[in-house]
Amino acid sequence: MAKSLVLAEKPSVAREIARVLGCRNVSKSYIEGNHYVVTWALGHLIELKMPEDYDGRYKTWRMEDLPIIPEKMEIKPIKQTSGQFRSIRQLATRKDFSELIIATDAGREGELVARWIIEKINWRKPVKRLWISSQTDRAITEGFKNLKPASDFDKLYRSAVCRSEADWLIGLNISRALTTKYNDSLSAGRVQTPTLSMILEREKRIHAFRPEPYWTIQVQVGEYTANWQRGNQTRLFDQKEAEAIARRIKSQCATVQKTETKRKTERQPLPYDLTELQRDANRHLGFSAKKTLNVLQNLYEHYKIVTYPRTDSRYLTRDIAATMPERLKAISSVYGEETRQILHRQKGKALADFVYNDSKVGDHHALIPTEEPVFINDLSIDERNLYDMIITRFLALFYPEYQYETRKAILDADGETFIIRDSVIINPGFHLITRQDKEQNSRPKASLNKGQALSISKTDILQQMTEPPARLSEADLLTQMEKFGLGTPATRADIIEKLIQSEAIERNAGGRLSTTSKGKQLIDLVNPELKSPELTSRWELELENIAKGTGNPSKFIENIREQTQQLVAEVKDSDQDYKIQNLTATKCPECGSLMKESRDRDGGRVLVCTNRSCGFRKRKDPKISNHRCPHCHKKMELHKGKAGVYFQCRNCGIVEKAEKMEKKADKRETRHLMNKMNSSNEDFGSSLADALKAALGNDTQK
Repeated sequence: MAKSLVLAEKPSVAREIARVLGCRNVSKSYIEGNHYVVTWALGHLIELKMPEDYDGRYKTWRMEDLPIIPEKMEIKPIKQTSGQFRSIRQLATRKDFSELIIATDAGREGELVARWIIEKINWRKPVKRLWISSQTDRAITEGFKNLKPASDFDKLYRSAVCRSEADWLIGLNISRALTTKYNDSLSAGRVQTPTLSMILEREKRIHAFRPEPYWTIQVQVGEYTANWQRGNQTRLFDQKEAEAIARRIKSQCATVQKTETKRKTERQPLPYDLTELQRDANRHLGFSAKKTLNVLQNLYEHYKIVTYPRTDSRYLTRDIAATMPERLKAISSVYGEETRQILHRQKGKALADFVYNDSKVGDHHALIPTEEPVFINDLSIDERNLYDMIITRFLALFYPEYQYETRKAILDADGETFIIRDSVIINPGFHLITRQDKEQNSRPKASLNKGQALSISKTDILQQMTEPPARLSEADLLTQMEKFGLGTPATRADIIEKLIQSEAIERNAGGRLSTTSKGKQLIDLVNPELKSPELTSRWELELENIAKGTGNPSKFIENIREQTQQLVAEVKDSDQDYKIQNLTATKCPECGSLMKESRDRDGGRVLVCTNRSCGFRKRKDPKISNHRCPHCHKKMELHKGKAGVYFQCRNCGIVEKAEKMEKKADKRETRHLMNKMNSSNEDFGSSLADALKAALGNDTQK
């Protein structure tokens, strides 16, 4: 009997697909059933070849070898995951397969993951594509009933290849050129460099800012507070003038010159796309963009209670309308009061009908709940908070528009103008669910009429200082990146994290971003075009056009190759100076070169030799283990002494030998180990007993 080979992107997703398809026989690298064999990648298994793969001399970084522009870009298996690739390649030689079904993530990168594997295993049989927006059993079942020809996504694949090759050509060559010339690890790229530039521009505005004092005038008239205004001016920079106005109008009457009343409506907000959710999660929950994506991915992949995360659309297709009652029932265990009214009064029909717009949905529709039941107690606090944001925005679609009335009165007091502004809620509508405008009045104040005289009972002069613009938060930066088309919803979080890891920017208290000395110098070293958001925006637009079939991939890559040659030539000819950040007086014990202080992935300080051919590094701070102090419960430092490895608490000073420690597996750890088994890097062949045994036996190897 002919079978289909299904290629998923992660083991956890493969397991769910296999279960839905009835595959029961578990092997180390695949799961087999009567009609399907499901295997998986581990993210990317194939990558573009590195320079040294084309020519061994490129192992040594030399300026005279740049730019490196292969005539034809080639691919190779990634060394760290080559075992899984070999398993897929061996599996693909079986004679009983009639077709291969791509079941990687439904997006540009997911397409690239699968196509490069297919190319490298030399697959010659038919290929189909599973394209779904959620991981529920129903979505998987329906998706396999409606498989699409893989050729429908050839343009998307070409776009992904162009993106990958462009990043290789620009990023690798410019980074090698800068690193070689200035003897420091300097990374530049077509997306990360303009992103860094935007952060630096805000820094320049902050440093150039000079605060000034200003004064505003308020008066109390009856139950209203009125603010001084002259044309569009609402503040005075002359204290004496402000005081003169206040003295003149004190204890006088203000006459109502004009009143305006306007009835306004605010329609329901659209559901989230990834970038909008990352912005709001940063503002309201303090999440980094990367953390939001990770938590969201777990809600999608593990719990299956939200739709595809990496979406760039905030609209829904018309066919989604019929599924709304089931989605509402699925969340009713948590949002019972809200959903009961919607299901009873509206039969699950969304009042915000404008959300259905097929023309504004690309690969995936907006983020909404699935039809999968929700067990809210299974979610962590972070997962619950993010899920609540998504559901609140979703439920707003079923509430009426927010209706309110704005009232404005223009008063005259001895030739000076004062403005009263007030608003009254008519119908709270969707604000009932989003909990907005708590401060607004639902009860109107006394009405004001033209010609009415009001006694000024109190006059206040308020002094304030002009404030510099705030440093960019991740929410602000995501907005700018989206505006200029820098990256995609799926990649923006990684771009920000890469800039932090390369020490070009840092995340300050409160989550604000600022450039380091290294980042400031790096921007000065690169070509103005490379740091321009407008240029990179045009590149991203070209990639989108290639995916849609209106762009020319060959022309795009040819332009990138020319750009690479130009940018490298400029670095070679540059006479700019560069000072290595955090250079210390400590000399390398191996080669005698000076060492610089850097940060390791765990946040600890390390000393790194500035001689790249040497590469010596040593920790300046002790490594922090996951083992906690029995007294203060803080993580303990890991040290190595004459007696062997030991833990020490910096807070309490307690020392414990690592070799003789034993650890009991409590319920919390058992759950942690089970979750670890479900993670993308866990093989199906592992068992809970093996995991527990390994944890208990090797606790000292942290």
